[in-house]
Amino acid sequence: MTTPRAEFASGGLGYALPTYDFETPPELRGLPCAPYPVVIVGGGLGGLTLGVDLLQRGVPVVLIDEDNTVGVRGASSRGICYAQKSLEIFARLGIYERIAAKGVQWQVGRTLDGVDEVYRFDLRDNAANNASVQPPFINIQQYYIEWFLVERFLALAPTVAGSSLRWQSAVTGCTQTAEAASLTVSTPQGEYALQAEWLIDASGVNSRIRNGFKLPINGIKGEDRWCISDVRFKTEPAAERWTWIQAPFNDNRAVWQHLMADGVWRLDYQMAADTDMAVAAREDVVTERLKRQFGEDVDFELMWVGPYGYRSQMLDSFQHGRVLFVGDVAHVMSPFGARGGNSAIQDADNLGWKLAAVLQGAANESLLASYSDERVAAAAENIEITRRTMRFLAPKAGAQTLLRSAVLGLAKTQPFARALVNTGRMSVANAYLGSRLNVGNAAGKHVQNVALTVNGAATTLVALMAQMNAGLLIVGVGAGKASPAIEAALCGALAAKLKPRYIHLGDQVIDPTGALALQLGGLQDGIAIIRPDLYCAGSASWDDAPALLKRFSAELEQPSC
Repeated sequence: MTTPRAEFASGGLGYALPTYDFETPPELRGLPCAPYPVVIVGGGLGGLTLGVDLLQRGVPVVLIDEDNTVGVRGASSRGICYAQKSLEIFARLGIYERIAAKGVQWQVGRTLDGVDEVYRFDLRDNAANNASVQPPFINIQQYYIEWFLVERFLALAPTVAGSSLRWQSAVTGCTQTAEAASLTVSTPQGEYALQAEWLIDASGVNSRIRNGFKLPINGIKGEDRWCISDVRFKTEPAAERWTWIQAPFNDNRAVWQHLMADGVWRLDYQMAADTDMAVAAREDVVTERLKRQFGEDVDFELMWVGPYGYRSQMLDSFQHGRVLFVGDVAHVMSPFGARGGNSAIQDADNLGWKLAAVLQGAANESLLASYSDERVAAAAENIEITRRTMRFLAPKAGAQTLLRSAVLGLAKTQPFARALVNTGRMSVANAYLGSRLNVGNAAGKHVQNVALTVNGAATTLVALMAQMNAGLLIVGVGAGKASPAIEAALCGALAAKLKPRYIHLGDQVIDPTGALALQLGGLQDGIAIIRPDLYCAGSASWDDAPALLKRFSAELEQPSC
């Protein structure tokens, strides 16, 4: 493996990305190989997040990718904005500190119509963001996230026998039976067959696996066209998210302006529907566009340019027999509000603990259906939110245009109208309100990574769960403090291999701001179950605690149809 480099390519546009060597797999060395527990296809955000998650849970993983690098050659910048829920996941996976050190935190967003500011927000004012120790957002190029995940995967793989990360390995065929999925893999040294108890397709929007099964996918292709420019300036703008709805320097079309790592700015320019995108992406055309925005004397270095169009699509189910779909292969949405990459990361977070529970005998295979149910609902919600933004930014003639004009006109003087200005509702953790795993009060809600104090030392919910090696966390509050015998009875109602652990707030474990109890439905006297992906499965009084745990255990053990 070559050493990854955090530098830019010289003599032209683009980034210098790390490259990784092809290593001959055991199948091409003539060694007998039984079906692997999990094979993941695709080394992007979703696939790598899931791979690291499973390795941390002790599940062997083979991850294959057809490239030999992170990012995508010539399009390495891609996603840039990572939401608080994703940052909490990365804290659990052990790469958050690297992201925080490299990336850029931002709080203030400004929206302008021409030269007039029509909306301003500060993420620190949003109570939904204030409980977590992670910030609302960090901006960083996607290839850095993937690079950090690759290094984490490679550090963990030797500790879980049978695990490997295989580069330059392209899937050319896929079949499945009731017991396993079978792949044909093409490599520089020839083809080989690979079998998996469970196959995870995280190979992206043009997945050969999904297309090979001819699964129906519902989609809408937008007419909107955009051109990205990644730029470094000698004199930088303010480190804020600026959005122009009608930018006078872009023919009264929308523009986004974000700061990323390494002092690189992401600028997204909305184009006319009939724009020749090859021309729009030419270096001389991009340079002229930048001069119109920043002035003739602007001093900059152009790092990368990428034209793109928007579309949205989604599978009806994220499971097809032994194959589970994660990320863009399952759902695609417009990037407004940074919901695409964050959705892939959160898909993996939802699936990881469930797949581990099934493979380690703590749950029935039917538990995996809850992955599809919960994340299909989340994807549908995200797609609808981004479609509303699209209608505001690119309204059709008639009622949509009239409505936008009215909102923008009122927003300049009327505070109530500013909330209607829609340039992208920022990504948040979806609630799973309809989940079958919801068994009590406050169920289906995300629990943030709050600060706690344990035996006088500061810690966090994520760190405490890791320290306790907890799968499920059972939290007790109030007068019904559990004795060791009661604790054993509570945890004994759940599958032991899921590693349920119990804590009681107010003694060794202190919730200094009351944030944890508040997120558990304002729990004052009783218990709550926190799932491994930091969602509340339900809370109940002490009297109802045994029934709560019994209901949750029954859902884990529900037989397959």
